[in-house]
Amino acid sequence: MIFTPSPMLLKLLYTRGSLRNTPNGVAFSIKNRLDTVRFTRLDYVQVGEQRIVPENIALDLGDGDIRPAHDVLSRTPGGLEFPVGHSITFHLTATALPEGIHPIRVQFAADPFGDMLVEVEDAIVQQADNRTRIPRQSQDDYSEAAIQARQRFAEEFSGQEFKHLKHYSFDAHTLQGNCEHFTGVAQIPVGLAGPLRMNGEYAQGDFLVPMATTEGTLVASYNRGIQVLNLCGGVKCTVIGDAMQRAPVFVFDDARGARDFGRWVAETIDQIRPEAESTSSVAKLQYIDTYLANKFAYLRFNFSTGDAAGQNMVGRATFAACSWILDHYKGAPVRHFYLESNFATDKKASQINVMRTRGKRVVAECVIKRDILQQRMRVTPEQLAYHGQVSNVGAFLSGANNNGAHSANGITALFIATGQDVANVSESSAGVLYSEVTKEGDLYLSITIPSLIVATHGGGTGLATQNECLRMLGCVGRGTVNKFAEIVAGVVLAGELSLGSAISSSDWVSSHEQYGRNR
Repeated sequence: MIFTPSPMLLKLLYTRGSLRNTPNGVAFSIKNRLDTVRFTRLDYVQVGEQRIVPENIALDLGDGDIRPAHDVLSRTPGGLEFPVGHSITFHLTATALPEGIHPIRVQFAADPFGDMLVEVEDAIVQQADNRTRIPRQSQDDYSEAAIQARQRFAEEFSGQEFKHLKHYSFDAHTLQGNCEHFTGVAQIPVGLAGPLRMNGEYAQGDFLVPMATTEGTLVASYNRGIQVLNLCGGVKCTVIGDAMQRAPVFVFDDARGARDFGRWVAETIDQIRPEAESTSSVAKLQYIDTYLANKFAYLRFNFSTGDAAGQNMVGRATFAACSWILDHYKGAPVRHFYLESNFATDKKASQINVMRTRGKRVVAECVIKRDILQQRMRVTPEQLAYHGQVSNVGAFLSGANNNGAHSANGITALFIATGQDVANVSESSAGVLYSEVTKEGDLYLSITIPSLIVATHGGGTGLATQNECLRMLGCVGRGTVNKFAEIVAGVVLAGELSLGSAISSSDWVSSHEQYGRNR
């Protein structure tokens, strides 16, 4: 099933700011932000008062492939494939435009959407083209020549020589989609902790943990916590939630219009779901939360995304669902629509993610035997439990999103090593730590990570060293993301145990001195 784009969304095809004069006329770009289609017919383009027919239009398909529109469309069986994320630049044989705002109309057809009309405005602005530009090659920007040109540029611009930045051991072409203007690598040390004994539903057995960090004592601290967990039988981990969000907003004339719209969405979710899921074989729409304020209706779409973290996947799926909604809702008029309202809080810590889950919601727990805790960590269960109560007050007063010690440390080190989107640490660092003394006098310790955003497919997980680290954990291949999430949670608990004990026993400063952080 392919969704039908509404006129409001068709405007988003146009790349604003792309309108410009050329030596032979005028040019602008359209980017496919909807779904992979076939461009079957071009009727005309109108810029201001000038109406340009296909015979006077050339299409730049990228990589220097510029062809007459009439020829490329009439001679391509079934139409020209136009994948999602790709752009086409229209070169018009026309009179140059003066500075100012100009209306643009593009009438064309695409299979399976049918006839489509894009109507927008864009501006011609006179700009002096004297900016310093980073070298790039349009045909192959990951070639050795392109990379070396940037390396020379960086050295000349900064007046510095770079010996280490330029050395790497993989084919730079594998970075397409991961890094632009590639120039070199930042070599981050990777230390090993563990093996960690895991008693998860997905992660079972012993796992060697790669941690990428420049912080002294970090690997040693996590390794100390892992040793204690192992002596007590390992760590038990459970994935209790899974949801990735995109949160569009619909703007109405008044609150009543927003309220009625929210009710309609709730009643129509069974029709919305297949529209959202039509864009992916993986994304599955679980539910939609509606939040109303003023004259705004915020919809929080919640998806499962397989082994991918899924932010881009759910963005596309939500876009399809909203296009159907805009086309089928017959109530009060929608005055404005934005695909993201800042309510999904992408790459930001938020209370809604703590309450409602973003990514994986994972619990790691263990029982630490009294004698092992005293012998290895030099604290008693009562000391740590009381220290936890005092820390809870401090976290409450500060407004922190975590009442534990430093879950972001272990998460970041694992994220860098395994190719995760490191900016997601902002959400993933949230944690709810709990401890109590058992009736046997041991320490029960657990942490809930409510918004752990991880992937074992897509993003940077397939890059050279990152994929090797995932292979070290046995987290490559279909159906491994929950296994990885459990391992991350287990490592986080080890870090909480280690640092909490160090602070309680006053070993914290001396440990940093020993391992060189304070040099």
